Amino acid sequence: MRRAWRLIRRKRLSDAFTGEGARLGGGRWNQRGTPVVYVSETLSLAALELFVHFTGRDINLAKSLVAIPVDIPDSLEISEIHVKDLDPVWRTSPPPDYTKDIGTQWAQCKASPILRVPSAVIPEEYNLMLNPAHEGFRKIKTGKPRDFTLDERMWK
Repeated sequence: MRRAWRLIRRKRLSDAFTGEGARLGGGRWNQRGTPVVYVSETLSLAALELFVHFTGRDINLAKSLVAIPVDIPDSLEISEIHVKDLDPVWRTSPPPDYTKDIGTQWAQCKASPILRVPSAVIPEEYNLMLNPAHEGFRKIKTGKPRDFTLDERMWK
């Protein structure tokens, strides 16, 4: 069993695993219109992935977070994108269309329920994209949400 983490605002709990947020806004690895769920292999990476999007005004938002453990059975297939196979600009912000196209194509063809992608924040670590449209998605189990706050020293 592999454990991953989803870190979100408490008010988003009801749709935390629908892919709706990524469908509406897109992400580094998906175009708008493609529902996927982003999780991180560690809770610390999940925190950093969220923190890079915050501004100084988001300190109150950061006090309304929950961490959700995600358990992935070893039997589920995981596709993977390797840093060595990516164009050097893959980490730029805003994300380039070609990385969005990679994840969108993966989700649409339902190649696997999970795509392991390098983190643009720490390329040696990985995030996982979960495909709610894949039949294997229902085998992924989520745990009880836990309150999570960022250390206030991060806002210096």
